Amino acid sequence: MSLNSQIRADAGGSAPVPLSILDLAGVGEGATPGDALRSTTELAVRAEALGYQRFWVAEHHGLPAVASASPPVLIAHLAAATSTLRLGSGGVMLPNHAPLAVAEQFGTLAALHPGRIDLGLGRAPGSDQLTAYALRRRSADDVNGDDFADRLMELRHFLDGDFPVDHPFAGIQVTPGGSLPIWLLGSSDYSARLAALLGLPFAFAHHFAGAAGNTEAALDIYRDSFRPSADLSEPYSMIGATVLAADTDSQARYEAAAGALSMLLLRTGRLRRIPTPTQAAEYRYSTAERDLVDAMQSTELIGTADEVAGGIRDLVQQFGVDELMITTRAHGPKARVRSFELIAEAFDLA
Repeated sequence: MSLNSQIRADAGGSAPVPLSILDLAGVGEGATPGDALRSTTELAVRAEALGYQRFWVAEHHGLPAVASASPPVLIAHLAAATSTLRLGSGGVMLPNHAPLAVAEQFGTLAALHPGRIDLGLGRAPGSDQLTAYALRRRSADDVNGDDFADRLMELRHFLDGDFPVDHPFAGIQVTPGGSLPIWLLGSSDYSARLAALLGLPFAFAHHFAGAAGNTEAALDIYRDSFRPSADLSEPYSMIGATVLAADTDSQARYEAAAGALSMLLLRTGRLRRIPTPTQAAEYRYSTAERDLVDAMQSTELIGTADEVAGGIRDLVQQFGVDELMITTRAHGPKARVRSFELIAEAFDLA
């Protein structure tokens, strides 16, 4: 199977584009990280049956509410529990890792599960600066520097086994190695420009960076600057969107409030597991906190299945993307699973 065919897919049912899932293995109050990882596995199995295109997990560190610290380990577990679902990282934060280690990890995954593995790469630390330093063991100046493009090229050479003959690493063989789809992820125009230059698919983080026209600007740069490559003959874009569907609008907003409070606590330095919807309903928001929550939810789709499906169609039409990756912020697995079920049913994905 060519990389072009692995990247591209037809939409199922009445969906305007293929729909995929991003999951962070959220840890709710009263649950353990083990519970969260088991829930993510169950969700991946259900996503495969429902007809979703991809299931990606994200790298985050030092957060009590997030258990997806090691995407390759989690992807291996998810791949063993599923059979057709495409699995990947959304993403691996490349500055945290030696390119050779990433090449070996994902080369192993691709060898074990041919045609099912995506390598999504980001350049943020996925953590605070101290944790980034602990991960990288470089000086503070190096941690704050940006050698992402160099690391990306090194990673690609390791996977493809095509270093120039005079390169110091030319004699290193990655086993297992081999090409697999590489996506660049971004929340600014940096990765959009780099993905266009290298002819790679691009995913923009609309779910947390979509305000003030950022999404449209990044996608325009990507499409206008795109150079065809052996990996991809024309631009392929995806955006992430936070959604939560429930059987009623009031239930959706009740469940979504827990995720909103969790993000508020994170952004204000109060690290804890995801609150329950009841805790969110009882929380006394200051005016500034309410404004921050309203701003975060301004790009979210919350409501009944029909309302969320309509919002998804509007997003696809507005930004002209080739694929949509949805994520759901909620306290427990029941609300997340029900949301993905309702959306799949609305679009007849299966």
